[in-house]
Amino acid sequence: MYRLLRTFTALTALTALGLTAGCSSESGTKGKEGTATEAGASPAATQKAPQSAFWVDPQSAAARQVRQWEQEGRTEDAAALKRISEQPMAVWPAGDDPAPDIKAAVDGAAQADRTAVLVAYNIPHRDCGQHSAGGAQSSDFYRQWIDTFAGTIGDRPAVVILEPDAIPHIVDGCTPAEYHADRYQLLSEAIQRLKRQPRVKVYLDAGNPGWISEADKLAEPLRQAGIAQADGFSLNVSNFQDDETIKAYGRSLSGTVGGKHFVMDTSRNGKGPLAGDREDAWCNPPGRGLGTPPTDKTGDALLDAVLWIKRPGDSDGPCRGGPAAGQWWPDYALGLARNAKAT
Repeated sequence: MYRLLRTFTALTALTALGLTAGCSSESGTKGKEGTATEAGASPAATQKAPQSAFWVDPQSAAARQVRQWEQEGRTEDAAALKRISEQPMAVWPAGDDPAPDIKAAVDGAAQADRTAVLVAYNIPHRDCGQHSAGGAQSSDFYRQWIDTFAGTIGDRPAVVILEPDAIPHIVDGCTPAEYHADRYQLLSEAIQRLKRQPRVKVYLDAGNPGWISEADKLAEPLRQAGIAQADGFSLNVSNFQDDETIKAYGRSLSGTVGGKHFVMDTSRNGKGPLAGDREDAWCNPPGRGLGTPPTDKTGDALLDAVLWIKRPGDSDGPCRGGPAAGQWWPDYALGLARNAKAT
């Protein structure tokens, strides 16, 4: 995506959650991650995860990498990477059939008595043809895809982040005008379909403060996309804005859309955004670090949860030596872990 800057789980008590980009990655998270930190970078203090309602995937790419490095004797690197593998992260169902990935997530979450965090990222004309281009081949196919997505969740608790970047790409003009009305309709229908599942919380993505700097520009597009029926909106997906900047922006945007709550992605914002041209800073920026660990206990009446929506270690795209968007990049993941925000 022309990502953020402009810029791809479980508690039965999800009802207490109120749970409530820009680019992301595909197959497991839209495009972003970054280049590895320099060799010899000092590891940050080990993060202490707040008690979280969300599911930790024991078969994530990070978890598999930890096991591999332990077998290879890379014990220090494996220990650092546990700062990622031991945290809950969102699942980005890949391909034309989201059911297998969703089933694995909600089943695993149920067994652990946690809540799955899922990302619906398949809107037609996704990412304006950039690194995470693709999406459903037609509006009707998207409707079928969302129906499968929602139906597979069933009566399990889940948090769904709906279509990272879809609204901001309308606001910034990247998505051609002839697609706007259809996109609004599809997003509105998706919210309604997902909310038919009794324990699903839906957050419609609203980009990040470094992308659409004036929050009120998002208000009418969000309303047209059905924000009134959603639980709220998501911010900073796959981006690097710092916590306080996101919170201030979220409070401002909330005031324009009827007081809706929000969630925010802190997966890679521990060092904030890369200085310089924002057109370049979103894609695998070097020297970034893990941010605040996921939790539903935020102490903020409007902020329903801090989440790792972008899966740390998944590439933003083939920039700065990275693999394709959404592909696991262990060296970059290790850099994020070594630069983790001390908590």
